Amino acid sequence: MNGELWIRGSFGTGATARVTMAGCRTVLVVIPTMTAGTRLFDLVPLLEADHRVQLVFTVPRATDVWHGVDEYVRAQGGLVVPWHQAIQHTWDLVLCASHRHLAELRGRILLVSHGAGTMKSVQFSRKADGATRPSTGLDRELLSFRGRLLPAALALATDAELDALRELCPEAVPRAWVAGDICWDRMTASLPMRPLYRRALGIDPEDRLVTVSSTWTADSAFGKVPGLCRRLLDERPSRRVRVAAVLHPNVWAVHGTRQVRGWLSAALRHGLLLIPPEEGWRATMVASDWVIGDHGSTTLYAAAAGCPVSMATRQPDTIRPGSPADTLRRRTPVLDPDRPLLPQVTAARAGQPRLRRAVTEVVTSRPGGAAESLRTRMYRLLDLTEPDGRAAACPVPDPTPLAA
Repeated sequence: MNGELWIRGSFGTGATARVTMAGCRTVLVVIPTMTAGTRLFDLVPLLEADHRVQLVFTVPRATDVWHGVDEYVRAQGGLVVPWHQAIQHTWDLVLCASHRHLAELRGRILLVSHGAGTMKSVQFSRKADGATRPSTGLDRELLSFRGRLLPAALALATDAELDALRELCPEAVPRAWVAGDICWDRMTASLPMRPLYRRALGIDPEDRLVTVSSTWTADSAFGKVPGLCRRLLDERPSRRVRVAAVLHPNVWAVHGTRQVRGWLSAALRHGLLLIPPEEGWRATMVASDWVIGDHGSTTLYAAAAGCPVSMATRQPDTIRPGSPADTLRRRTPVLDPDRPLLPQVTAARAGQPRLRRAVTEVVTSRPGGAAESLRTRMYRLLDLTEPDGRAAACPVPDPTPLAA
């Protein structure tokens, strides 16, 4: 392989002479982006305690890569297999949360969404400049290659997605099922942890936490209103109002940690709590009293968790009608930049119960059931009996803001 090194792992030629735990099924976790990794690390605990299973990880090496992903994956402590080696081995199960590189992989592929839903929020794919045809995550072009259906199992979040799949790629329906949303389930399980998360962020019981949530691209909250965090800090009547920022991992990947911190340096000096992209955003949403966001999944999950939500600015016309992001946009007040910002929380609070009901319906059709459903399907693909006991979604870890 042109001099590229291979890892001596628990698989491949000569593995029986190397392993300590013999006879394991091998599971490959494919992480092309940090967002995909965040979702797949929700699935990993459903398998990794089983002595019959060995999980390994890989970061695809194509013509282009996302900055920081390799370091993120290695920091999790798993065995990382070089991409050129991963695509030469046949795995018992392959876990993916992205359509990229599916055709290069060997083994039974379980495909899950890396965000809220599989249908996509934007009408046109970002993968092709100037795309003119609306696309979703359930299109035949994404799920098949040269007539071959790629996923052995396709996890969907809602019954509506299954209905859409029947129209967009009917041959995939026998391999699809409605599992629900494990991210939503983990946030729901985390709600009783709210006081602990607030304590981890340094938020006193009498404090109010306002969080700015931004996806990536120029249509995002951070792209359109980059000074929003600083303005909130400047307007607060006392230090009893705290401000946090949660930015999509691709903001960090495209611009770099140093530049992101540079852009927010003035706000950081005035007390901004900047949440790192790897982990902490879900706990911060649970801890928040108000989230100001955009059409991204993070804002959507905040609304589903019951937090009052406002839009930082008017949302783009490219949002796909009927998508979860469209549901959020149509039911969420937009900040008026010509008025003081903090009093506008009143409108967000008034609409919160109705918004939560509407958003929950488009996020999951199986609330609380994703962990059990996903574990059952993974063990079926591995041809193993499930462990005793019920699988449950665990609360998310405490948030740790970056040092100012």
